[in-house]
Amino acid sequence: LAAQVAALIAQRGAGGVCLADLDLQFGNAALYLDLPEAVTITDCLSSGSLTETPFAAALATHRTGARLLAAPRDMVALETLSPADITALVAGLRRDGPLTLVDLPTAWTAWTAQLLNLADRIVLVTHLSVPHVQIAKRQLRILASQQLDSRPLILVCNALSPDQTASVSIKAAERALERTFDVVIPEDRKTMTAAINQGVELSAVRRGTKLEKAMTELADKVAAAAPVAAPARRWR
Repeated sequence: LAAQVAALIAQRGAGGVCLADLDLQFGNAALYLDLPEAVTITDCLSSGSLTETPFAAALATHRTGARLLAAPRDMVALETLSPADITALVAGLRRDGPLTLVDLPTAWTAWTAQLLNLADRIVLVTHLSVPHVQIAKRQLRILASQQLDSRPLILVCNALSPDQTASVSIKAAERALERTFDVVIPEDRKTMTAAINQGVELSAVRRGTKLEKAMTELADKVAAAAPVAAPARRWR
């Protein structure tokens, strides 16, 4: 979702859109955007100061114009990053671009908490099943315990299929979560898989799909608080 949203926003001609894949162990954004040689977060760590890294010049660029800071090529410990690293990274990315989307691991660490504290907006993605809804409720409780519940949050139900709604309704999930979904993205495995395998945006595979329309809605909400063309630099 993060890769496609970054591509969608960049495709509008908005400059400086960046995706930072900080899922240190399972991040695949470089494959999703067909940028296998993209600079990684561990490359940046080994080169010196994250604050002084020239992200605008160093990061690989997708055909849509979206820039990518990739996850490590090999699996590394989650403790590879620290809160201080995140503070420096945010400062550098803010300096070099108006909008950054960050993909995080599902695990909570000191540095992921620091990142969320620095974020302008949080996107929480789940699926329509009883286990996924329970996990989403836990995440919402953790956000509240970290005093992040007042932060703007976009709740996404991803890959919704008729089979799922046959056993659990959207309304029931929303009652359990005590809030509504902001975006519901339909399952379209064929189109999404083709986009992933080719490293392209959804519209390059097939235009006008329900999946693309829902992803556009998500992109609009992600970019709503601070349009990338605005002078003020914002972090997401």
